[in-house]
Amino acid sequence: MPYQNMTLPELARHTGIDARELERLASRGGLPGRQVGGQWRFNRAQLLDWLQREMHTQLSPRQLTSLATATSPDAVPLSGMLALDAIELHFSARSRASVAREIVAVAERTGLVYDPDELIGRLQEREELGSTALPGGLAIPHPRHPLPFATAEPLIALARSQAGIPYAAPDGGLTHIFVLVTCHDDRQHLHTLAKLSLMFKEGLARRLFDAEDNEAALRLFLDAEAQ
Repeated sequence: MPYQNMTLPELARHTGIDARELERLASRGGLPGRQVGGQWRFNRAQLLDWLQREMHTQLSPRQLTSLATATSPDAVPLSGMLALDAIELHFSARSRASVAREIVAVAERTGLVYDPDELIGRLQEREELGSTALPGGLAIPHPRHPLPFATAEPLIALARSQAGIPYAAPDGGLTHIFVLVTCHDDRQHLHTLAKLSLMFKEGLARRLFDAEDNEAALRLFLDAEAQ
């Protein structure tokens, strides 16, 4: 998002969601914005925070699809962000406090993490605002804002805890699947979170829980993105 504030048409172009639907969300108080001279204005930082926290519950599958596909021509597909080395099916984290450190250690295997301490700190900062856990045993830890200097390129790391970790999930259950996301710009950040939300709505977490090895887990992930 190149500007601090966006108009309704600019937001519609940016997200791919119809302007009328966005206006209804804003009018109901769900989407953070205010009217200036009868025109909606949306603060960039507030909007990004809201979408990260609420897209999984406040946007319909169709709206998520629009957000997931409203991306720049040079966007990296998710299949290009997850390497085999960045999958750990025997996650060593045992508590919510240790997840950020341990999943960044998984990501470091790729050789693409330049500043692990910065990334860990930003993940913990985001969790303090509210857990990134979703119903169904999934969490998508991510920084509050893109970190273009912490990694060589956008990346995803995938970890599985067979025992499960109490991660303040909204359904009260344990979290078994952790998907770290770190991107280099706002638009790709939202695109990636939206696409992951859609992929995991189709039962991907359950299938990953049963994956026998890293190769099987990667195939499941790539198949889910293709579908």
